[in-house]
Amino acid sequence: MSGEAVHTHAEPSQDGAAHGKPAAPVSMLTSAEQRSAARQLTLAMLALGLLALGLIWRFFAPEQVGVSQLLLGAASLLVAIPVVSAGWHSLRYPSLHGITDQLIALAMLGAWATGDLMTAALLPIIMIFGHVLEERSVIGSQEAIQALGKLTRSHARLVTADGSIREVDNGTLVAGDQVEVRAGDRVPADGRVISGQASLDTAPITGESVPLEARAGMDVFGGAINLDGLLRIEVTRIGNESTLGKVIALMQNAERSKPPITRLLERYAGSYMVLVLLIAAVTWFITNNAQAMLAVLVAACPCALVLSAPATAIAGIAVAARHGILIRSSAFLEELADLTSLVVDKTGTLTFGSLRLQSVQAVNGEPEGVLSLAASLGAASSHPVSRALALLVNKDQLLPLEDIRERQGLGVVARTPHGEAALGRPELFEQLGIATTAVPDHDGPIAGLAVNGAFVAWLLLADSLKPEARQALAELRELGMGRQLLLTGDRQSVADSVGREVGISDIEAQALPEDKLNRVMGEIKNGFRPMVVGDGINDSLALKAGVVGVAMGAGGADIALASADIVLIGSDLRRLGTCVRLSRQCRHTLQVNVIIGLGWTLAIVALAAFGVLGAAGAMIAAVLHNLSTLLVLGNAGRLLRFHEPIAKFHNSPQA
Repeated sequence: MSGEAVHTHAEPSQDGAAHGKPAAPVSMLTSAEQRSAARQLTLAMLALGLLALGLIWRFFAPEQVGVSQLLLGAASLLVAIPVVSAGWHSLRYPSLHGITDQLIALAMLGAWATGDLMTAALLPIIMIFGHVLEERSVIGSQEAIQALGKLTRSHARLVTADGSIREVDNGTLVAGDQVEVRAGDRVPADGRVISGQASLDTAPITGESVPLEARAGMDVFGGAINLDGLLRIEVTRIGNESTLGKVIALMQNAERSKPPITRLLERYAGSYMVLVLLIAAVTWFITNNAQAMLAVLVAACPCALVLSAPATAIAGIAVAARHGILIRSSAFLEELADLTSLVVDKTGTLTFGSLRLQSVQAVNGEPEGVLSLAASLGAASSHPVSRALALLVNKDQLLPLEDIRERQGLGVVARTPHGEAALGRPELFEQLGIATTAVPDHDGPIAGLAVNGAFVAWLLLADSLKPEARQALAELRELGMGRQLLLTGDRQSVADSVGREVGISDIEAQALPEDKLNRVMGEIKNGFRPMVVGDGINDSLALKAGVVGVAMGAGGADIALASADIVLIGSDLRRLGTCVRLSRQCRHTLQVNVIIGLGWTLAIVALAAFGVLGAAGAMIAAVLHNLSTLLVLGNAGRLLRFHEPIAKFHNSPQA
């Protein structure tokens, strides 16, 4: 039977990572649920033994009917305990699963009333084992969550204030701690690489099979495995605030959510029960066949129909997580299939959201060491342009500086091994009396570099387009989202340039958060179903308003992640197409499952009502019922074969 224990544990534990405890893996079942499930199986096994013994006694000693009936009666009484308990529980707490509990309880009582003790015993036994199979499939999603939970539990090599290394539990780390990660170790928490270089396996978090080449300045995820090299990392986020903690919380929320079709079935659950009882009563009145009536009650158990939506949703959520896509609610697996437009942010979404060196315009060719010199001077300043230049080389390649003088808002001057050097805006060189070449026409920050009073080069920086952006948006157009809008708070010239590169002509620049919200609401008012993609605080209103909101998980603001329906952990835009294709596959699977669940149930009920199932109709109906459940679960399981590897772009920037 489903009962109290069988269906209450479908909701995952509220403890552990969901509440910020990074160490504890997710519990599969509470101790009470484990005891109840074990008790049901034990009673079913004992009842099965008594039932077999009673049938053997009837076969070899047909004249001793009383002994055989006594054994069958004892078997039916044993399984009556979970049957009655489940039926009573379902009356107090109505649910879709409760309909099955009530129908089986009625069928068992009907078998008792007609003196059919074998049916009264065997029917609940068959249903108990069938529900164990159902529960095993539901628990499978919790196993995926538990596996992620284990990734949050590890040891860390903490670098203490005096430089020594101390091994601690990663649950004791706080933001600002520095840890050492050796080859073969798991990154203990989200952080930023301070020094070192290594290849990281991030597949458990982002779904990316190609190792990430980590180096100084890059953000890394807790749970990633260091394949080689030695890294020193400064911890930035821990526990529930870490990427992996958010992944686990999102999976738990998604698993608990109910697809729209499940909510529809729940609305009519009471009417369905009344209809089944009427059919059973009419069958009894017309045929005067108790077995036919019992078979109708058993055949009408809607387990396959009830499981069709959750089984499909859980499989879809698990597949999405494997591809680095976190779905907050299973309802959006259906919403994604019918999107007709795209509203996308620029900075941090189509672009990396950080300044990078685009080109160097040197006076006499690019001199030797210009990048290391620019990076060294940049490291001496806190200006965003200087910080971007400081990442051009590894820290061990930075030159020693003396007599550093920062000109606020203009640049920095210092003595280097190559002589007196200056890095900054064109105005800096005017003040220093250094003649420069013509300032390049560039839509972005520009920094000049001079050594010993001689101008050396212009360094042109910009926020670069993600290499996969054009391909990703082209895929979405092929999938039916031909209407695409670019909304950004950036300048019109920058927005137009990005729009041309990715093939978007409808552009709104210098947009405030309310402007983005109004544009999304206008799309919906005009009959479109927009997917909204963004990563920043200014995108949160639009993300919430869209039919489906997708946030960039790697660098997205917390409020954007909270407002979105879907989070792309790896922030690869090509996963937007994966979302849509997976959603359509899920919808097709769900439709097939509903047809199996509803069609099979109606067919068995019809066969039972007309007495086609014969003298053992109730037991045959129970077997056929479990077979339909297995068909639904098997069809949903086919989704697990969905796999879309994506090619690695080698020109991705450092974080």
